[in-house]
Amino acid sequence: MSSGIGKTLLACFAFMALMVGLFVNNMFREPILTDAELREKGIVLLPQPRQVAPFSLTRDDGSAFTDADLAGPWTLVYFGFTSCPDICPVALSVLAEGRRRLLTEGGPDFRGALVSVDPERDTPARLREYVQHFDDTFIGVTGDLATLETLGAQVSVAFAKVPTEDGDYTIDHTGNLVIFNPRGDYLGLLRMPQSPGQIELAIKTLARRAAEG
Repeated sequence: MSSGIGKTLLACFAFMALMVGLFVNNMFREPILTDAELREKGIVLLPQPRQVAPFSLTRDDGSAFTDADLAGPWTLVYFGFTSCPDICPVALSVLAEGRRRLLTEGGPDFRGALVSVDPERDTPARLREYVQHFDDTFIGVTGDLATLETLGAQVSVAFAKVPTEDGDYTIDHTGNLVIFNPRGDYLGLLRMPQSPGQIELAIKTLARRAAEG
């Protein structure tokens, strides 16, 4: 066999292998779920992305965090507080595990954030230490109560200060994870109870939808 014919055959085999690989990939690739199918899994998307009104809060490094800073990566935001005894740490642990799984699989990434609804106790420094315990890329945000309430109302999050018997207080709050798209628009939410698999599914689906138009 001449070297020219051999090279031609090798090129043909390589092309055939590529076509077979693409065919198998298309056959076994997970389908993109519909909004109704996602809703059954606790992933609720708005009919249209919604811009939030301009705001200015404080990031855990002391810098300003505004509505413009929501743009960039996909962002999952939890509204909670660092003194929360159970629900908040569980939610952030699940958020961190969901991100770890995505990165392990080579999947799309996202930014995790905790917006504190307890500005009286949650200083930027305290927030920074708290969120980085779960994932060193997570950010903490706080600010004045009126701004937090206005932002929360726009993304279906409510919270209220509740006195406790020992003279202290706690915060009752909505436990949803809020989804912001790369343009910084409010896109939807992940209902409780969240799971790493739910987070994986949400980010993969949204990233594929964006990539495929």
